[in-house]
Amino acid sequence: MIADHSKTFAGPKRVGGSNGRAVTGNKAEQNLEERDRRELSYLLPTWGIEMKKRLVLMAAIAAATLTIVINSAAQSAILDLPRASQHARVMQRVGLTDITVDFHRPLVAGRKIFGGLLAYGEVWRAGANDNTVFEVTDPVSINGQPLAKGRYGVHMIPGESSWVIIFSKNSTSWGSFTYDRSEDALRVTVQPRAAADQEALIYEFEDPRPNSVVVTMRWEKTAVSFKVDVDTPAITAKSLERQLRGRPQFEWQPWMEAASYLLANKLSAAEALKYSDRSIEVEDRFENEMTRSQALAALGRKDESAAARAKAVTIGTQQQVHDFGRGLQAQGMQDAAIELFRDNAKKDPNSWIGHNDAARVAVAKGDFDTALREMKLALVAAPESLKAPHADLVRRLENRENINK
Repeated sequence: MIADHSKTFAGPKRVGGSNGRAVTGNKAEQNLEERDRRELSYLLPTWGIEMKKRLVLMAAIAAATLTIVINSAAQSAILDLPRASQHARVMQRVGLTDITVDFHRPLVAGRKIFGGLLAYGEVWRAGANDNTVFEVTDPVSINGQPLAKGRYGVHMIPGESSWVIIFSKNSTSWGSFTYDRSEDALRVTVQPRAAADQEALIYEFEDPRPNSVVVTMRWEKTAVSFKVDVDTPAITAKSLERQLRGRPQFEWQPWMEAASYLLANKLSAAEALKYSDRSIEVEDRFENEMTRSQALAALGRKDESAAARAKAVTIGTQQQVHDFGRGLQAQGMQDAAIELFRDNAKKDPNSWIGHNDAARVAVAKGDFDTALREMKLALVAAPESLKAPHADLVRRLENRENINK
């Protein structure tokens, strides 16, 4: 900053006369004025030269700065302004695991991108501006290789026939300018593929499944993908342990649901039995007694399983038992369901449920004649709202279809 010498060397206050001349005040003011003149006579020559030099320098700096601002497309790293490469974030949940990609979307804008603007064999930020960030809330596998829970900076090395995708432990940098290979958490090699024109770079989740999803980056006419695998059953089992220490522990249903999940996914039957017992402690019901029976069967304790099932059938209504059996069939547990239908039909053989369950038992034996006869009786006894579904079951049995599938 250049000092304001007009203030530094200002003389004493003066009062202008009507003739335009300056008139001084008292004697003290006159003496002070004379001293200022003498000081200025020594300082002004030097000050004038220095001031000229400074003014020239300032003019040069101002001109250069103006040229940079006019000619540069770069944006301030300090101000929050709209960016040409806009910010985006995509997220996919697989089981209980959230997978997020946070990125910026550069445009092709008529340029040749891969093998042109972005040279093959060089590290690229996989987007624009800040790091592209890949985040997972649980441990996962990337193309079969383990990656811990966390946030990662994503970089890519494009190639004509293969690409390297890098997951860096550093996720807070600007682009790839300070990329350091020693910070790599994982590298995977993938093959690029031709794709339809994509003007703005994009990341997408494809082929979502209960335990996996594919992440694809598309830009220009190129797409590269990597598969994320999640151990959903194991992660869910751990999550259930945490959840059941909270508010759900005081209700019967969460314990039963947790036990059912473990059994359906062939996880710990011992843990499922423990959860079933806790559910029964809260409230003894048909549902949790049946779940307990299944857990005991999975542990090979057949007599105890049969006793628990018999107790459940006694506690439950015929509708409850039927619905539970149909639920077992939906889970692929046909033998357990048929055994339940057999016991349930005996509770009231003449109800529509009794005939329906008897028909299902007959189909399991391959006796379609008996099954058809029982289902016709179920159609007659069924409430009006269920006659159409039963008519369809009759038609399927006439065609000798397995209605248990």
